[in-house]
Amino acid sequence: MVTLALVRHAKSDWGDARVSDHDRPLNARGLRDAPEMASRVRAAGLRPDVIRSSTALRARTTAEAFGAALGVAVDLDEELYGAPADELLAQAAATGAGMVMIVAHDPGMSVLATRLSGGEIAHMPTCGVAIFTWDTDDWDVATAVDAASFTFDSPRA
Repeated sequence: MVTLALVRHAKSDWGDARVSDHDRPLNARGLRDAPEMASRVRAAGLRPDVIRSSTALRARTTAEAFGAALGVAVDLDEELYGAPADELLAQAAATGAGMVMIVAHDPGMSVLATRLSGGEIAHMPTCGVAIFTWDTDDWDVATAVDAASFTFDSPRA
């Protein structure tokens, strides 16, 4: 089985206009939501083989919360910063792992979640988690057919 978990970074802090987009930290809500959502994923019994994250501070901090809760190291990938949906999916498939978690940004995350859910997930809110599963062990097949199932959760759900 191939499983893809999409995690949009938690809520970031826009308080200092001098901070570059790439270096924006999480705000208080984001710092609270990331470990909470990671705990929910752990409670559901999901443990990715690989966690790949954008290098942006807000995504990296979110990914580290998931990595700590799930006992998985985080691989940083600059290609995930601002990546479109097709690139996010390609980066997941390129790992070859059975279960992959991608932590990145909108609009790519929402576009991919919408596509993979057949339109049922219209938007990935901050720290939203969408998990897609295919009945195959082959990423080439998984990226070519609809997911067999999916779940969605967010801090405000």
